[in-house]
Amino acid sequence: MKVLILNGPNLNLVGKREPEVYGSRSLDDYLAELQSRFPDHILHTFQSNVEGEIINALQETEGIYDGIILNAGGYSHTSIAIADAVAAISVPVVEVHISNIYAREPERHVSLISRYARGCIVGLGLEGYELAIRFLIHRK
Repeated sequence: MKVLILNGPNLNLVGKREPEVYGSRSLDDYLAELQSRFPDHILHTFQSNVEGEIINALQETEGIYDGIILNAGGYSHTSIAIADAVAAISVPVVEVHISNIYAREPERHVSLISRYARGCIVGLGLEGYELAIRFLIHRK
């Protein structure tokens, strides 16, 4: 199985930014460890702070990836364009949020992407990425 782990704005700062919310471990280190946990699967990662690059990455997945793990960060709550891109592709998307968006500021309680995702994992820290991979592997 080939999975794209697609991260949005500011997720490159995980481990440094608000450790009380996101933890002190870097996302890059964690994602590298994930590949060693799933040696029979190909995990590609991409992070961008630019909305259009995230949309391009989603649109380019057809015929290449078997699944997508998407943490669109703050764009989850604001980007109709990213939600439209998720709706337009046939590759299954699992939405992941490191923090519990429902326990945070009210503007974070709604994700525009969730209605188009196969599932959502919220508030389980970095472990949410592993759970999403396991779901994608076993859904086939």
